[in-house]
Amino acid sequence: MKLTRRKVLAIGTGSLAYFSLCGLPAFASLADDAVAELTGGAEIEEGGVTLTAPEIAENGNTVPIAVSAPGAVSVTIFADGNPVPNVATFKFGPLNPSHMASTRIRLAKTQNVIAIAQMEDGSFRKAQSNVKVTIGGCGG
Repeated sequence: MKLTRRKVLAIGTGSLAYFSLCGLPAFASLADDAVAELTGGAEIEEGGVTLTAPEIAENGNTVPIAVSAPGAVSVTIFADGNPVPNVATFKFGPLNPSHMASTRIRLAKTQNVIAIAQMEDGSFRKAQSNVKVTIGGCGG
């Protein structure tokens, strides 16, 4: 088959029409898969974790967040709109008795930031915050 400019244009237009109607895979499903992998399918309870994030971030390159989870062994932060949803994992031990951490993360667009804490008894707790990003931090 000989490719001409007309055929390439037709294939490109058809592909664009297909993806605009069917859509690309959602990043939120990637975050759900990552959370399920972390918890092993265990039930996640609300509360017991405090996630502090701005309601509006002017620049998605540096969004400050803080998490506090008394009694937690580790806390994992997810951003459901990023291409790679797993943002950070904090592990707590005897040298960090406050069980809190803070950092700056990069967000591609307006999305949910989710903190999943694994407690000392093996249960999981969750906190979530929606952050509106005016200028995306992942090239957008």
